[in-house]
Amino acid sequence: MPTVFRPDIDPVGNSLVLSSLVAMLPLLTIFVTLGALRWKAHWAGLAALAVAILVAVLPFGMPADLALLSATEGAVFGLFPIMWIVFGAIVLYQITVVSGRFEDLRASFHLISDDPRVQAIIIAFCFGGLLEALAGFGAPVAITGVMLMALGFAPLRAAAVVLLANTAPVAFGAVGTPIITAGRLTGIPYQEIGAYVGHQTPIIAFIVPLLLVFLVDGWRGVRQTWPVALVVGIAFAIAQWFAATYMTVELTDIVASLVGLAAAVILLRFWSPEGKDAAHESLAAEREKELATVGPDGSPVGGSAGTDADDAQAGDPAHTSRAELEERARSLTPGRIGMALLPYLLVIAVFAAAKLVTPITDWLAGTDRKIPWPGLDGEVLNHAGKPNSSTVYNFQWLSSPGTLLILCSLVVALIYKVSLGSWAKEFAGSAVKLRFAFLTVASVLALAYVMNLSGQTITIGTWIAGTGAAFAFLSPILGWLGTAVTGSDTSANALFATLQQTAGQQAGIDPTLLVAGNTSGGVVGKMISPQNLTIAATAVGLLGRESDIFRRVVLWSIGLVAVMCLLVGLQSTVLSWMLP
Repeated sequence: MPTVFRPDIDPVGNSLVLSSLVAMLPLLTIFVTLGALRWKAHWAGLAALAVAILVAVLPFGMPADLALLSATEGAVFGLFPIMWIVFGAIVLYQITVVSGRFEDLRASFHLISDDPRVQAIIIAFCFGGLLEALAGFGAPVAITGVMLMALGFAPLRAAAVVLLANTAPVAFGAVGTPIITAGRLTGIPYQEIGAYVGHQTPIIAFIVPLLLVFLVDGWRGVRQTWPVALVVGIAFAIAQWFAATYMTVELTDIVASLVGLAAAVILLRFWSPEGKDAAHESLAAEREKELATVGPDGSPVGGSAGTDADDAQAGDPAHTSRAELEERARSLTPGRIGMALLPYLLVIAVFAAAKLVTPITDWLAGTDRKIPWPGLDGEVLNHAGKPNSSTVYNFQWLSSPGTLLILCSLVVALIYKVSLGSWAKEFAGSAVKLRFAFLTVASVLALAYVMNLSGQTITIGTWIAGTGAAFAFLSPILGWLGTAVTGSDTSANALFATLQQTAGQQAGIDPTLLVAGNTSGGVVGKMISPQNLTIAATAVGLLGRESDIFRRVVLWSIGLVAVMCLLVGLQSTVLSWMLP
Protein backbone atom coordinates (compact mmCIF):
# COMPACT_ATOMS: atom_id res chain seq x y z
CA MET A 1 0.00 0.00 0.00
CA PRO A 2 1.44 3.42 -0.91
CA THR A 3 2.19 5.62 2.05
CA VAL A 4 1.28 8.89 0.30
CA PHE A 5 -2.46 9.43 -0.11
CA ARG A 6 -3.92 11.44 -2.98
CA PRO A 7 -7.69 12.00 -2.89
CA ASP A 8 -9.87 10.86 -5.75
CA ILE A 9 -12.80 13.16 -6.44
CA ASP A 10 -15.04 10.39 -7.82
CA PRO A 11 -14.15 7.19 -5.96
CA VAL A 12 -17.69 5.76 -5.84
CA GLY A 13 -18.33 4.03 -9.16
CA ASN A 14 -16.28 6.72 -10.93
CA SER A 15 -19.38 8.89 -10.53
CA LEU A 16 -19.06 12.43 -9.22
CA VAL A 17 -22.76 12.46 -8.31
CA LEU A 18 -22.65 9.25 -6.29
CA SER A 19 -19.36 10.23 -4.68
CA SER A 20 -20.80 13.61 -3.66
CA LEU A 21 -23.90 12.03 -2.16
CA VAL A 22 -21.71 9.70 -0.09
CA ALA A 23 -19.43 12.60 0.91
CA MET A 24 -22.48 14.47 2.20
CA LEU A 25 -23.28 11.77 4.76
CA PRO A 26 -21.30 13.46 7.58
CA LEU A 27 -23.12 16.76 6.93
CA LEU A 28 -26.44 14.94 6.80
CA THR A 29 -25.58 13.33 10.13
CA ILE A 30 -25.08 16.76 11.71
CA PHE A 31 -28.38 18.13 10.43
CA VAL A 32 -30.43 15.05 11.29
CA THR A 33 -29.02 14.52 14.78
CA LEU A 34 -29.31 18.20 15.69
CA GLY A 35 -32.47 19.18 13.83
CA ALA A 36 -34.60 16.04 13.88
CA LEU A 37 -33.29 13.84 16.69
CA ARG A 38 -32.39 16.79 18.97
CA TRP A 39 -29.14 15.29 20.17
CA LYS A 40 -26.75 17.35 22.23
CA ALA A 41 -24.22 19.10 20.01
CA HIS A 42 -21.19 17.21 21.27
CA TRP A 43 -22.85 13.86 20.56
CA ALA A 44 -23.95 15.09 17.13
CA GLY A 45 -20.41 16.26 16.40
CA LEU A 46 -18.85 12.97 17.51
CA ALA A 47 -21.37 10.95 15.48
CA ALA A 48 -20.71 13.01 12.36
CA LEU A 49 -16.94 12.65 12.93
CA ALA A 50 -17.31 8.87 13.10
CA VAL A 51 -19.29 8.90 9.83
CA ALA A 52 -16.67 11.14 8.18
CA ILE A 53 -13.86 8.76 9.18
CA LEU A 54 -15.79 5.76 7.84
CA VAL A 55 -16.49 7.56 4.56
CA ALA A 56 -12.83 8.63 4.30
CA VAL A 57 -11.50 5.09 4.90
CA LEU A 58 -14.03 2.99 2.98
CA PRO A 59 -15.29 4.65 -0.23
CA PHE A 60 -12.58 7.34 -0.42
CA GLY A 61 -9.72 4.94 0.33
CA MET A 62 -7.83 7.03 2.87
CA PRO A 63 -5.60 4.91 5.15
CA ALA A 64 -7.20 4.65 8.58
CA ASP A 65 -4.13 6.00 10.37
CA LEU A 66 -4.11 9.12 8.18
CA ALA A 67 -7.85 9.63 8.72
CA LEU A 68 -7.39 9.45 12.49
CA LEU A 69 -4.35 11.75 12.39
CA SER A 70 -6.37 14.23 10.32
CA ALA A 71 -9.00 14.15 13.03
CA THR A 72 -6.44 14.82 15.76
CA GLU A 73 -5.02 17.85 13.96
CA GLY A 74 -8.52 19.23 13.38
CA ALA A 75 -9.45 18.68 17.02
CA VAL A 76 -6.35 20.53 18.24
CA PHE A 77 -7.06 23.38 15.81
CA GLY A 78 -10.61 23.53 17.17
CA LEU A 79 -9.27 23.90 20.71
CA PHE A 80 -6.44 26.25 19.80
CA PRO A 81 -6.91 28.83 18.45
CA ILE A 82 -10.69 28.71 17.93
CA MET A 83 -12.01 27.83 21.39
CA TRP A 84 -9.05 29.62 22.96
CA ILE A 85 -10.47 32.84 21.48
CA VAL A 86 -13.95 32.16 22.87
CA PHE A 87 -12.44 31.19 26.21
CA GLY A 88 -10.43 34.42 26.36
CA ALA A 89 -13.54 36.47 25.63
CA ILE A 90 -15.51 34.68 28.35
CA VAL A 91 -12.73 35.18 30.94
CA LEU A 92 -12.61 38.89 30.11
CA TYR A 93 -16.37 39.12 30.49
CA GLN A 94 -16.30 37.27 33.82
CA ILE A 95 -13.77 39.77 35.21
CA THR A 96 -16.22 42.59 34.40
CA VAL A 97 -18.93 40.66 36.26
CA VAL A 98 -16.99 39.94 39.45
CA SER A 99 -15.73 43.52 39.56
CA GLY A 100 -19.29 44.85 39.40
CA ARG A 101 -18.45 46.95 36.33
CA PHE A 102 -20.71 44.87 34.10
CA GLU A 103 -23.72 46.35 35.86
CA ASP A 104 -22.47 49.81 34.89
CA LEU A 105 -22.04 48.67 31.28
CA ARG A 106 -25.58 47.32 31.31
CA ALA A 107 -26.83 50.61 32.72
CA SER A 108 -24.82 52.51 30.06
CA PHE A 109 -26.69 50.69 27.31
CA HIS A 110 -29.88 51.41 29.24
CA LEU A 111 -29.07 55.12 28.96
CA ILE A 112 -29.12 54.83 25.17
CA SER A 113 -32.48 53.05 25.25
CA ASP A 114 -34.46 51.02 27.78
CA ASP A 115 -36.52 49.41 25.01
CA PRO A 116 -35.54 45.70 24.74
CA ARG A 117 -36.11 45.71 20.97
CA VAL A 118 -33.67 48.57 20.52
CA GLN A 119 -31.25 46.98 22.98
CA ALA A 120 -31.22 43.87 20.79
CA ILE A 121 -30.06 46.02 17.86
CA ILE A 122 -27.50 48.00 19.87
CA ILE A 123 -25.99 45.07 21.78
CA ALA A 124 -26.37 42.05 19.48
CA PHE A 125 -25.86 43.86 16.15
CA CYS A 126 -23.71 46.97 16.78
CA PHE A 127 -21.69 45.89 19.83
CA GLY A 128 -21.62 42.30 18.59
CA GLY A 129 -20.35 43.55 15.23
CA LEU A 130 -17.53 45.35 16.99
CA LEU A 131 -16.59 42.19 18.88
CA GLU A 132 -16.74 40.23 15.60
CA ALA A 133 -14.41 42.78 14.01
CA LEU A 134 -11.87 42.30 16.78
CA ALA A 135 -12.02 38.65 17.80
CA GLY A 136 -14.59 36.69 15.78
CA PHE A 137 -14.72 32.90 16.13
CA GLY A 138 -17.75 32.88 18.44
CA ALA A 139 -16.66 35.58 20.89
CA PRO A 140 -19.52 37.98 19.94
CA VAL A 141 -22.12 35.26 20.45
CA ALA A 142 -20.68 34.37 23.85
CA ILE A 143 -20.51 37.92 25.20
CA THR A 144 -23.70 39.42 23.75
CA GLY A 145 -25.64 36.29 24.70
CA VAL A 146 -24.95 36.75 28.39
CA MET A 147 -25.58 40.49 28.07
CA LEU A 148 -29.08 39.96 26.65
CA MET A 149 -29.81 37.42 29.36
CA ALA A 150 -28.74 40.00 31.92
CA LEU A 151 -31.20 42.45 30.35
CA GLY A 152 -34.10 40.07 30.92
CA PHE A 153 -34.34 38.09 27.67
CA ALA A 154 -35.49 34.47 27.82
CA PRO A 155 -32.66 32.01 27.09
CA LEU A 156 -33.93 30.66 23.75
CA ARG A 157 -34.82 34.08 22.42
CA ALA A 158 -31.48 35.56 23.52
CA ALA A 159 -29.59 32.76 21.76
CA ALA A 160 -31.60 33.15 18.54
CA VAL A 161 -31.15 36.94 18.52
CA VAL A 162 -27.37 36.88 18.94
CA LEU A 163 -26.93 34.14 16.34
CA LEU A 164 -29.04 36.01 13.77
CA ALA A 165 -27.20 39.26 14.55
CA ASN A 166 -23.82 37.59 14.04
CA THR A 167 -24.17 37.49 10.24
CA ALA A 168 -23.34 40.63 8.25
CA PRO A 169 -20.11 41.42 10.18
CA VAL A 170 -18.71 37.88 9.84
CA ALA A 171 -17.04 38.32 6.43
CA PHE A 172 -14.78 41.05 7.83
CA GLY A 173 -14.47 39.43 11.26
CA ALA A 174 -11.25 38.96 13.24
CA VAL A 175 -9.76 42.00 11.47
CA GLY A 176 -10.62 40.70 7.99
CA THR A 177 -9.21 37.19 8.46
CA PRO A 178 -11.74 35.33 6.19
CA ILE A 179 -11.06 37.66 3.24
CA ILE A 180 -7.30 37.77 3.82
CA THR A 181 -7.29 33.94 3.88
CA ALA A 182 -9.16 33.80 0.57
CA GLY A 183 -6.69 36.23 -0.97
CA ARG A 184 -3.67 34.23 0.14
CA LEU A 185 -5.10 30.98 -1.24
CA THR A 186 -6.26 32.34 -4.61
CA GLY A 187 -3.64 34.98 -5.33
CA ILE A 188 -6.37 37.56 -5.85
CA PRO A 189 -5.57 40.78 -3.93
CA TYR A 190 -7.58 40.53 -0.74
CA GLN A 191 -8.58 44.19 -0.91
CA GLU A 192 -10.24 43.40 -4.24
CA ILE A 193 -12.13 40.46 -2.73
CA GLY A 194 -13.11 42.67 0.21
CA ALA A 195 -14.48 45.34 -2.13
CA TYR A 196 -16.69 42.72 -3.83
CA VAL A 197 -17.89 41.40 -0.47
CA GLY A 198 -18.58 45.01 0.48
CA HIS A 199 -21.09 45.09 -2.37
CA GLN A 200 -22.88 41.97 -1.08
CA THR A 201 -23.05 41.71 2.71
CA PRO A 202 -24.44 45.26 3.19
CA ILE A 203 -27.70 43.86 1.81
CA ILE A 204 -27.78 41.48 4.79
CA ALA A 205 -26.74 44.29 7.15
CA PHE A 206 -29.61 46.41 5.89
CA ILE A 207 -32.32 43.85 6.76
CA VAL A 208 -30.91 42.12 9.86
CA PRO A 209 -31.92 44.85 12.38
CA LEU A 210 -35.53 44.57 11.16
CA LEU A 211 -35.34 40.79 11.52
CA LEU A 212 -33.98 41.15 15.05
CA VAL A 213 -36.90 43.39 16.04
CA PHE A 214 -39.30 40.83 14.58
CA LEU A 215 -37.56 38.05 16.49
CA VAL A 216 -37.87 39.98 19.77
CA ASP A 217 -41.43 41.31 19.48
CA GLY A 218 -43.06 40.10 16.27
CA TRP A 219 -44.89 42.40 13.86
CA ARG A 220 -45.80 44.73 16.72
CA GLY A 221 -42.13 45.38 17.30
CA VAL A 222 -41.51 46.01 13.60
CA ARG A 223 -44.38 48.52 13.41
CA GLN A 224 -43.19 50.40 16.49
CA THR A 225 -39.41 50.38 16.03
CA TRP A 226 -38.84 50.25 12.26
CA PRO A 227 -37.28 53.76 12.12
CA VAL A 228 -34.33 52.86 14.36
CA ALA A 229 -33.97 49.43 12.72
CA LEU A 230 -33.83 51.03 9.28
CA VAL A 231 -31.48 53.84 10.33
CA VAL A 232 -29.01 51.44 11.97
CA GLY A 233 -29.23 48.98 9.07
CA ILE A 234 -28.68 51.69 6.46
CA ALA A 235 -25.85 53.35 8.42
CA PHE A 236 -24.07 50.03 9.02
CA ALA A 237 -24.54 48.95 5.38
CA ILE A 238 -23.26 52.22 3.88
CA ALA A 239 -20.29 52.33 6.25
CA GLN A 240 -19.44 48.70 5.50
CA TRP A 241 -19.66 49.35 1.75
CA PHE A 242 -17.53 52.49 1.96
CA ALA A 243 -14.86 51.02 4.25
CA ALA A 244 -14.55 47.80 2.23
CA THR A 245 -14.36 49.68 -1.07
CA TYR A 246 -12.23 52.70 -0.20
CA MET A 247 -10.46 51.91 3.08
CA THR A 248 -9.25 48.49 4.27
CA VAL A 249 -10.89 45.20 5.11
CA GLU A 250 -9.11 45.12 8.47
CA LEU A 251 -11.07 48.15 9.68
CA THR A 252 -14.35 47.59 7.83
CA ASP A 253 -16.44 46.14 10.66
CA ILE A 254 -14.96 48.48 13.26
CA VAL A 255 -16.05 51.47 11.16
CA ALA A 256 -19.46 49.98 10.32
CA SER A 257 -20.27 49.01 13.92
CA LEU A 258 -19.31 52.39 15.34
CA VAL A 259 -21.23 54.26 12.62
CA GLY A 260 -24.30 52.08 13.22
CA LEU A 261 -24.11 52.68 16.96
CA ALA A 262 -23.63 56.42 16.48
CA ALA A 263 -26.66 56.55 14.16
CA ALA A 264 -28.78 54.83 16.83
CA VAL A 265 -27.60 57.20 19.56
CA ILE A 266 -28.33 60.30 17.46
CA LEU A 267 -31.79 59.13 16.37
CA LEU A 268 -32.81 58.12 19.88
CA ARG A 269 -32.03 61.61 21.16
CA PHE A 270 -34.94 62.91 19.08
CA TRP A 271 -37.27 59.92 18.83
CA SER A 272 -38.24 56.92 20.94
CA PRO A 273 -40.47 53.99 20.00
CA GLU A 274 -43.80 53.22 21.59
CA GLY A 275 -44.74 49.95 23.26
CA LYS A 276 -41.62 49.28 25.29
CA ASP A 277 -43.63 48.42 28.42
CA ALA A 278 -45.62 45.78 26.56
CA ALA A 279 -42.40 44.38 25.10
CA HIS A 280 -40.82 44.20 28.57
CA GLU A 281 -43.88 42.43 29.97
CA SER A 282 -43.92 39.93 27.11
CA LEU A 283 -40.22 39.11 27.51
CA ALA A 284 -40.53 38.85 31.31
CA ALA A 285 -43.45 36.44 31.03
CA GLU A 286 -41.60 34.33 28.48
CA ARG A 287 -38.46 34.27 30.59
CA GLU A 288 -40.35 33.27 33.73
CA LYS A 289 -42.10 30.48 31.84
CA GLU A 290 -38.85 29.23 30.29
CA LEU A 291 -36.88 29.31 33.52
CA ALA A 292 -39.67 27.44 35.31
CA THR A 293 -39.53 24.46 32.95
CA VAL A 294 -37.23 21.51 33.33
CA GLY A 295 -34.72 20.45 30.70
CA PRO A 296 -34.33 16.92 29.35
CA ASP A 297 -31.57 16.15 31.83
CA GLY A 298 -33.73 17.15 34.79
CA SER A 299 -32.02 20.49 35.36
CA PRO A 300 -33.74 23.87 35.02
CA VAL A 301 -33.67 25.22 31.49
CA GLY A 302 -32.15 28.45 32.78
CA GLY A 303 -29.13 26.54 34.03
CA SER A 304 -27.48 23.48 32.56
CA ALA A 305 -26.28 20.26 34.02
CA GLY A 306 -23.06 20.86 35.82
CA THR A 307 -22.01 23.94 33.86
CA ASP A 308 -22.35 26.62 36.52
CA ALA A 309 -24.30 28.60 33.93
CA ASP A 310 -25.99 30.53 36.68
CA ASP A 311 -22.61 32.01 37.56
CA ALA A 312 -22.41 33.39 34.04
CA GLN A 313 -25.63 35.30 34.45
CA ALA A 314 -24.22 38.12 36.58
CA GLY A 315 -25.90 37.06 39.79
CA ASP A 316 -29.27 36.08 38.30
CA PRO A 317 -30.14 39.42 36.69
CA ALA A 318 -33.73 38.25 36.22
CA HIS A 319 -34.35 39.65 39.71
CA THR A 320 -33.01 43.11 38.81
CA SER A 321 -36.05 45.28 38.30
CA ARG A 322 -36.30 47.96 35.64
CA ALA A 323 -36.64 50.55 38.40
CA GLU A 324 -33.31 49.45 39.92
CA LEU A 325 -31.66 49.54 36.50
CA GLU A 326 -33.02 53.02 35.78
CA GLU A 327 -31.80 54.24 39.15
CA ARG A 328 -28.32 52.88 38.46
CA ALA A 329 -28.34 54.49 34.99
CA ARG A 330 -29.21 57.88 36.50
CA SER A 331 -26.35 57.59 38.98
CA LEU A 332 -23.72 56.92 36.31
CA THR A 333 -20.92 59.44 35.93
CA PRO A 334 -18.69 59.86 32.84
CA GLY A 335 -15.88 58.24 34.82
CA ARG A 336 -17.94 55.14 35.64
CA ILE A 337 -19.11 54.83 32.05
CA GLY A 338 -15.51 55.07 30.89
CA MET A 339 -14.45 52.38 33.34
CA ALA A 340 -17.33 50.14 32.20
CA LEU A 341 -16.22 50.54 28.58
CA LEU A 342 -12.53 50.14 29.44
CA PRO A 343 -12.21 46.39 28.67
CA TYR A 344 -13.56 46.82 25.16
CA LEU A 345 -11.63 50.01 24.46
CA LEU A 346 -8.51 48.16 25.59
CA VAL A 347 -9.32 45.23 23.30
CA ILE A 348 -9.81 47.62 20.35
CA ALA A 349 -6.43 49.26 21.06
CA VAL A 350 -4.58 45.96 21.51
CA PHE A 351 -6.08 44.31 18.43
CA ALA A 352 -5.54 47.42 16.29
CA ALA A 353 -1.89 47.48 17.31
CA ALA A 354 -1.46 43.74 16.82
CA LYS A 355 -3.06 43.70 13.37
CA LEU A 356 -2.31 47.12 11.91
CA VAL A 357 1.04 48.30 13.34
CA THR A 358 3.54 46.52 11.10
CA PRO A 359 6.48 46.18 13.55
CA ILE A 360 4.19 44.69 16.21
CA THR A 361 2.44 42.46 13.67
CA ASP A 362 5.78 41.16 12.37
CA TRP A 363 7.12 40.57 15.89
CA LEU A 364 4.01 38.64 16.92
CA ALA A 365 4.09 36.62 13.70
CA GLY A 366 7.69 35.75 14.48
CA THR A 367 6.58 34.03 17.67
CA ASP A 368 4.35 31.58 15.76
CA ARG A 369 5.58 28.02 15.50
CA LYS A 370 4.91 25.92 12.39
CA ILE A 371 4.52 22.29 13.42
CA PRO A 372 4.39 19.61 10.68
CA TRP A 373 1.75 17.24 12.05
CA PRO A 374 3.55 14.00 13.04
CA GLY A 375 2.68 11.09 10.77
CA LEU A 376 0.47 13.25 8.55
CA ASP A 377 2.64 15.97 7.00
CA GLY A 378 4.06 14.83 3.67
CA GLU A 379 1.74 11.81 3.59
CA VAL A 380 -1.32 13.57 2.11
CA LEU A 381 -1.54 15.32 -1.24
CA ASN A 382 -4.35 17.49 -2.52
CA HIS A 383 -6.50 16.38 -5.45
CA ALA A 384 -4.06 18.06 -7.85
CA GLY A 385 -1.19 15.90 -6.54
CA LYS A 386 0.61 18.67 -4.65
CA PRO A 387 1.54 18.54 -0.92
CA ASN A 388 -1.37 19.60 1.26
CA SER A 389 -0.46 22.63 3.34
CA SER A 390 -3.22 21.85 5.87
CA THR A 391 -0.97 19.23 7.47
CA VAL A 392 1.23 21.95 9.02
CA TYR A 393 -0.22 23.24 12.28
CA ASN A 394 0.44 26.88 13.15
CA PHE A 395 0.83 27.25 16.92
CA GLN A 396 0.07 30.93 17.58
CA TRP A 397 0.87 30.86 21.27
CA LEU A 398 1.26 34.65 21.55
CA SER A 399 -0.29 36.19 18.41
CA SER A 400 -3.61 34.36 18.80
CA PRO A 401 -6.55 36.68 19.57
CA GLY A 402 -7.33 34.34 22.48
CA THR A 403 -3.96 35.00 24.10
CA LEU A 404 -4.38 38.75 23.57
CA LEU A 405 -7.82 38.56 25.21
CA ILE A 406 -6.37 36.68 28.21
CA LEU A 407 -3.66 39.32 28.57
CA CYS A 408 -6.34 42.03 28.35
CA SER A 409 -8.31 40.26 31.09
CA LEU A 410 -5.23 40.39 33.36
CA VAL A 411 -4.77 44.12 32.71
CA VAL A 412 -8.47 44.78 33.32
CA ALA A 413 -8.35 42.74 36.54
CA LEU A 414 -5.41 44.84 37.70
CA ILE A 415 -7.20 48.12 36.91
CA TYR A 416 -10.47 46.90 38.44
CA LYS A 417 -8.56 45.72 41.54
CA VAL A 418 -9.64 42.10 41.09
CA SER A 419 -7.13 39.87 42.86
CA LEU A 420 -5.02 37.36 40.98
CA GLY A 421 -6.75 34.61 42.98
CA SER A 422 -10.17 35.78 41.81
CA TRP A 423 -8.88 35.99 38.24
CA ALA A 424 -7.57 32.41 38.49
CA LYS A 425 -10.93 31.27 39.89
CA GLU A 426 -12.78 32.80 36.93
CA PHE A 427 -10.22 31.30 34.54
CA ALA A 428 -10.78 27.81 35.94
CA GLY A 429 -14.55 28.27 36.25
CA SER A 430 -14.81 29.36 32.61
CA ALA A 431 -12.86 26.27 31.53
CA VAL A 432 -15.27 24.02 33.43
CA LYS A 433 -18.30 25.83 32.04
CA LEU A 434 -17.03 25.48 28.46
CA ARG A 435 -15.93 21.84 28.69
CA PHE A 436 -18.74 20.50 26.49
CA ALA A 437 -18.24 23.38 24.07
CA PHE A 438 -14.57 22.36 23.84
CA LEU A 439 -15.64 18.81 22.97
CA THR A 440 -18.17 19.95 20.38
CA VAL A 441 -15.83 22.31 18.56
CA ALA A 442 -12.96 19.83 18.66
CA SER A 443 -15.17 17.14 17.10
CA VAL A 444 -16.57 19.47 14.43
CA LEU A 445 -13.13 20.75 13.38
CA ALA A 446 -11.88 17.15 13.38
CA LEU A 447 -14.78 16.38 11.03
CA ALA A 448 -13.81 19.31 8.78
CA TYR A 449 -10.17 18.20 8.56
CA VAL A 450 -11.11 14.60 7.76
CA MET A 451 -13.54 15.73 5.05
CA ASN A 452 -11.00 18.16 3.61
CA LEU A 453 -7.91 15.92 3.60
CA SER A 454 -9.75 12.80 2.40
CA GLY A 455 -11.26 14.63 -0.57
CA GLN A 456 -14.91 14.64 0.55
CA THR A 457 -15.12 18.44 0.58
CA ILE A 458 -13.56 18.95 -2.86
CA THR A 459 -15.81 16.24 -4.29
CA ILE A 460 -18.95 18.04 -3.12
CA GLY A 461 -17.62 21.36 -4.36
CA THR A 462 -16.60 20.03 -7.78
CA TRP A 463 -20.04 18.50 -8.25
CA ILE A 464 -21.82 21.75 -7.46
CA ALA A 465 -19.36 23.73 -9.60
CA GLY A 466 -20.22 21.55 -12.58
CA THR A 467 -23.42 23.49 -13.18
CA GLY A 468 -21.62 26.00 -15.44
CA ALA A 469 -23.03 29.50 -15.70
CA ALA A 470 -25.73 28.64 -13.16
CA PHE A 471 -22.96 28.13 -10.61
CA ALA A 472 -23.01 31.86 -9.85
CA PHE A 473 -26.43 31.33 -8.23
CA LEU A 474 -25.14 28.32 -6.27
CA SER A 475 -21.75 29.72 -5.30
CA PRO A 476 -22.82 31.08 -1.87
CA ILE A 477 -24.17 27.64 -0.92
CA LEU A 478 -20.61 26.28 -0.73
CA GLY A 479 -19.60 29.01 1.71
CA TRP A 480 -22.82 28.44 3.65
CA LEU A 481 -22.13 24.70 3.94
CA GLY A 482 -18.46 25.23 4.80
CA THR A 483 -19.26 27.66 7.60
CA ALA A 484 -22.14 25.52 8.86
CA VAL A 485 -19.73 22.60 9.26
CA THR A 486 -16.67 24.42 10.61
CA GLY A 487 -18.31 27.39 12.36
CA SER A 488 -15.83 29.68 10.64
CA ASP A 489 -16.05 31.75 7.46
CA THR A 490 -12.27 31.62 7.42
CA SER A 491 -12.36 27.83 7.32
CA ALA A 492 -15.06 27.89 4.62
CA ASN A 493 -12.76 30.03 2.48
CA ALA A 494 -9.85 27.72 3.23
CA LEU A 495 -11.98 24.83 1.95
CA PHE A 496 -13.59 26.37 -1.11
CA ALA A 497 -11.94 29.64 -2.23
CA THR A 498 -9.60 27.99 -4.73
CA LEU A 499 -12.43 25.81 -6.03
CA GLN A 500 -14.61 28.89 -6.55
CA GLN A 501 -11.79 30.56 -8.45
CA THR A 502 -11.26 27.53 -10.69
CA ALA A 503 -15.00 27.08 -11.33
CA GLY A 504 -15.28 30.74 -12.30
CA GLN A 505 -12.41 30.46 -14.78
CA GLN A 506 -13.92 27.33 -16.34
CA ALA A 507 -17.45 28.75 -16.55
CA GLY A 508 -16.45 32.21 -17.77
CA ILE A 509 -17.64 33.91 -14.56
CA ASP A 510 -15.61 36.54 -12.72
CA PRO A 511 -13.53 34.44 -10.24
CA THR A 512 -13.37 37.31 -7.76
CA LEU A 513 -17.18 37.43 -7.67
CA LEU A 514 -17.39 33.73 -6.83
CA VAL A 515 -14.71 33.90 -4.13
CA ALA A 516 -16.58 36.85 -2.63
CA GLY A 517 -19.84 34.89 -2.96
CA ASN A 518 -18.28 32.04 -0.98
CA THR A 519 -17.38 34.50 1.77
CA SER A 520 -20.79 36.19 1.76
CA GLY A 521 -22.67 32.89 1.74
CA GLY A 522 -20.66 31.77 4.73
CA VAL A 523 -21.83 34.64 6.92
CA VAL A 524 -25.37 33.24 7.11
CA GLY A 525 -24.22 29.67 7.69
CA LYS A 526 -22.54 30.55 10.96
CA MET A 527 -25.79 30.64 12.95
CA ILE A 528 -26.48 26.92 12.32
CA SER A 529 -22.96 25.60 12.92
CA PRO A 530 -22.70 23.21 15.90
CA GLN A 531 -19.73 25.25 17.14
CA ASN A 532 -21.70 28.49 17.42
CA LEU A 533 -24.87 26.76 18.62
CA THR A 534 -22.85 25.35 21.51
CA ILE A 535 -21.26 28.71 22.28
CA ALA A 536 -24.70 30.38 22.32
CA ALA A 537 -26.17 27.58 24.43
CA THR A 538 -23.35 27.88 26.95
CA ALA A 539 -23.75 31.65 27.16
CA VAL A 540 -27.47 31.54 27.96
CA GLY A 541 -27.42 28.41 30.12
CA LEU A 542 -28.95 25.96 27.61
CA LEU A 543 -26.03 23.60 27.10
CA GLY A 544 -27.46 20.33 25.86
CA ARG A 545 -30.38 22.01 24.08
CA GLU A 546 -28.55 23.17 20.98
CA SER A 547 -31.14 21.39 18.85
CA ASP A 548 -33.86 23.71 20.16
CA ILE A 549 -31.78 26.75 19.22
CA PHE A 550 -31.03 25.19 15.82
CA ARG A 551 -34.72 24.86 15.07
CA ARG A 552 -35.22 28.53 15.99
CA VAL A 553 -32.64 29.83 13.49
CA VAL A 554 -32.36 27.30 10.65
CA LEU A 555 -35.15 28.82 8.52
CA TRP A 556 -33.62 32.29 8.91
CA SER A 557 -30.30 30.89 7.70
CA ILE A 558 -31.89 29.18 4.68
CA GLY A 559 -33.86 32.29 3.77
CA LEU A 560 -30.83 34.57 3.95
CA VAL A 561 -28.60 32.26 1.91
CA ALA A 562 -31.34 32.19 -0.74
CA VAL A 563 -31.19 36.01 -0.83
CA MET A 564 -27.41 35.88 -1.20
CA CYS A 565 -27.63 33.26 -3.98
CA LEU A 566 -30.04 35.46 -5.91
CA LEU A 567 -27.85 38.54 -5.41
CA VAL A 568 -24.58 36.89 -6.51
CA GLY A 569 -26.30 35.21 -9.46
CA LEU A 570 -27.72 38.52 -10.65
CA GLN A 571 -24.38 40.28 -10.06
CA SER A 572 -22.86 37.87 -12.57
CA THR A 573 -25.35 39.11 -15.19
CA VAL A 574 -27.83 41.98 -15.04
CA LEU A 575 -26.52 43.51 -11.80
CA SER A 576 -22.86 43.52 -12.80
CA TRP A 577 -22.97 47.33 -12.52
CA MET A 578 -23.12 46.88 -8.72
CA LEU A 579 -19.60 45.50 -8.59
CA PRO A 580 -16.50 47.67 -8.05
